Amino acid sequence: MNSELYVLPLVVRIERAAPPERTDALEAAAMAVLSLLDDPGEWAAELHAWQSTGKIRKVVRRARGAEWRRAVALPGRTVEHRTAEVRVHPPVPLDGWPRDLARLQVGGTELSDTADPPPAEPPILWANPELAMSAGKAMAQAGHAAQLAWWASDAAERDAWRARGLAVSVRTAASPGDFDAMVAAGLPVVRDAGFTEIEPGSCTFVADAPWLKGRVARS
Repeated sequence: MNSELYVLPLVVRIERAAPPERTDALEAAAMAVLSLLDDPGEWAAELHAWQSTGKIRKVVRRARGAEWRRAVALPGRTVEHRTAEVRVHPPVPLDGWPRDLARLQVGGTELSDTADPPPAEPPILWANPELAMSAGKAMAQAGHAAQLAWWASDAAERDAWRARGLAVSVRTAASPGDFDAMVAAGLPVVRDAGFTEIEPGSCTFVADAPWLKGRVARS
């Protein structure tokens, strides 16, 4: 196992005049992570170094205007999803961020939904309704959930998912009871390391799809 800690940088575009919808940003972040997992291209070595640590840490930063243009000029891949734009960059050592990414702010990702999102389709990444998370934190957690779902899917399931554009739906569970039932159902569950905002070990997201039920060890 690689002893050096790597992190996956994600940058969300938040312009003052036209911030994205929160749900769109969360789904775009998950899809950006899936895009890199499915096709790392020239960043296969960086992806391997990141995953070989045994951790899948992600950090979301925000950018607008010239900041966004500088981020886009760096190696990476942008996912555009309805109102949101999220750029995923190749994994970097925790202390080795490119300068134009390191200078971006982590805070200030308070987004909201001004309209109901379209009907959800699987895989659905369900957020824990008992946890309050900033949009940036929730984007990272949704990315974790998508990654766990990808790992739990077999080749045929990944092919079908790819044919749908690696789409995901992100929603908040209707009640704590509903969320707890999914946690106990053998679905991929994100348990947070507790670096920011919430207590270590908290279950933040569950990835739900017909093919994922019973796929992982039950809690």
